[in-house]
Amino acid sequence: MKILSGLGTRDSGLGFVSLLMLSAGACSRRDAGSTPSSDGASRAALESRVPSPEARPPLRVLFIGTSLTAGLGLDPDSAYPARVQRKADSAGIAIQAVNAGVSGETSAGALRRIDWVLREPADVVVLETGANDGLRALQVDSTRANLVAIVRRIRAKLPEARVVLVQMEAPPNLGQRYTAAFHAMFPDVARTEGVTLAPFLLQGVAGIGRLNQADGIHPNDAGERIVTETVWKAIEPALRAATAATAAGTG
Repeated sequence: MKILSGLGTRDSGLGFVSLLMLSAGACSRRDAGSTPSSDGASRAALESRVPSPEARPPLRVLFIGTSLTAGLGLDPDSAYPARVQRKADSAGIAIQAVNAGVSGETSAGALRRIDWVLREPADVVVLETGANDGLRALQVDSTRANLVAIVRRIRAKLPEARVVLVQMEAPPNLGQRYTAAFHAMFPDVARTEGVTLAPFLLQGVAGIGRLNQADGIHPNDAGERIVTETVWKAIEPALRAATAATAAGTG
C-alpha cells in the first residue's frame, strides 16, 4: 500500500490553498442543499472503527517438528513452513510462519522443550513429531503419552490457538503389529484431545527415490513441494477460521 508523503514545496502549498477553497465551495453548496442522512453518518462512523485487513497483524503459525519440518538438506526458504507462508500470502491470508523444527528430535525431546517454544503467542500450532520414535522403534504407549502431554501444554499456554497434529508412520520393516499401532496412535490422540489431524506428512513422497535426498528419508525440493501441498490443504481451514476470529475480535 502506498503511503502519501506530506507537502514539501511552494507549488504544493499553493495547490493546498486551492484545494481548501474548492472544498469550502463544495461544503457551501452542500449546506445550501441537503444534509447527510443520520443513517449514512452512523454507518460511516461504524466503518471507521473497524480495522482494515492491512491494519491487522499477521497470524502467527508455529511449526513444531523434526528435521522434516526444519528442512534438513534444503535451503531454509525451501522448507515447507516457508513455502506454506508464501501460499498463504498468495491466498490473501497474512501469516508469519515460525519454523521450530529440530533435527533428530523424538517426541520426548519435543515435550522437554515445549514450554520454551511456547514463550511467544501463536494463532495456529502445527505439531509434527514421532517420526524419530518410529525409526527407533520406541514404545507406542510412551510416544502417545508424549503427544498428549504436548497438546495439553499447548492448550494450557495458548487456549485460543488452533492445533493441527500431523500423522506420521513407522517404517514397514518394524512389523505389521508395530506399524499398525503407531499409525492408529495419531487419530486416537487427535480425537481424544479435540485437535485437527493432518494426513501423513510424506504422503506421495515416502519411498519415491526421485522425490527424496540421497538418504531416502528427507524430501528434496520436488518432494518438499508435495509436502507443502499436503500441509497447506490440512491447515488452510484453520488459518481462515483464525483470520475470521481475529477480524471479529474473538481470536
